[in-house]
Amino acid sequence: MSNAPSKVLVPADDLRTLAAALLEKGGLSPEHARTTADVFVWAALRGVDSHGTARVPAYLELLAKGVANASPDIKIESTTPAAAVVDADRAPGPVALSAAADEAVRRAHTTGIASVGVRRTVHTGAIGYYVSKIAEQGLVGLGFVAGMPNMGYTGVKGAAVATSPLAIAVPATERDPLLLDMATATIALGKIRQAKASGTPLPEGAAATEDGTPTTDPEQAVMPLPLGGAKGSGMSLAFELLTSVLVGAPIFASFHSDDPQGRKHRQNALLIAIDPAAFGDADAFTAAVDTTLATLKGLPAADGAEGVFYPGERSAAVAAARGERGVPVAPKVWRELTESAAKLGVTPPTVA
Repeated sequence: MSNAPSKVLVPADDLRTLAAALLEKGGLSPEHARTTADVFVWAALRGVDSHGTARVPAYLELLAKGVANASPDIKIESTTPAAAVVDADRAPGPVALSAAADEAVRRAHTTGIASVGVRRTVHTGAIGYYVSKIAEQGLVGLGFVAGMPNMGYTGVKGAAVATSPLAIAVPATERDPLLLDMATATIALGKIRQAKASGTPLPEGAAATEDGTPTTDPEQAVMPLPLGGAKGSGMSLAFELLTSVLVGAPIFASFHSDDPQGRKHRQNALLIAIDPAAFGDADAFTAAVDTTLATLKGLPAADGAEGVFYPGERSAAVAAARGERGVPVAPKVWRELTESAAKLGVTPPTVA
């Protein structure tokens, strides 16, 4: 039995208030601080702890070092009704991508489909959040992100491409939306760190050493390997073209060039909103989504399976439960949050 200290249970609203207060002390405007806290708490509620409130201290550091811009001059550029580019001016990802999601929805209501690129933001957070925002408005949301190379590429020695994620949210009528949110890596970088901390061997083909040799030893592993080999690395490269290169802010080529600026942390994104009403009857569409999901759930479960689930279903159930009982925060994360609070003169909530 492990004697690990138990997690602290914090009501979601209290966690949101604390995170927003800390980010505001870190330099963000009250509105930007709330937006950023929303994204973290959304992830924490759904059990995506790597992108949850654990990110607050990291963001405070990004702001303190000037990697993230606390008072960005965000510009929206557009030459055509169905597309725009949000120039983020190094704003935190939650600020830039929330603006992009709103812009995509607004335009798609008129044009049926709209895409909004995000140029030069910093750490996007859980991209499932932004496509979910689009789905909440009754539209289909798609999102792609490109970041700094930190993953292998089939046939290349060392880190080549980023673990760039893809997310798709499809609204339903009676059910929680379908939410597919996946990285192009076999496992997250955070999982490698966790395995290192607990001394657990990694799965075969999930991670590699500095020079790209696959390893199951968490001590030797420094980077994840692409999902499905050439499929995952090909997707990552395609997302770099769809986001960074499309908005005129290439990451991959400058990262692998002699330019020292090429290594500066930045991310780019593309969000797409599709209005089902442009394709026919919007209500009939979401009803048919329900039928599709119900059909899947009615299929015979395999031996030993807990049940049949569609993407996003279980995390929505986790969010409902945590919304009622509170969000479990790891002792180390809670300590970091309360230490930041003490340093910045913020009063943390009292917790169980």
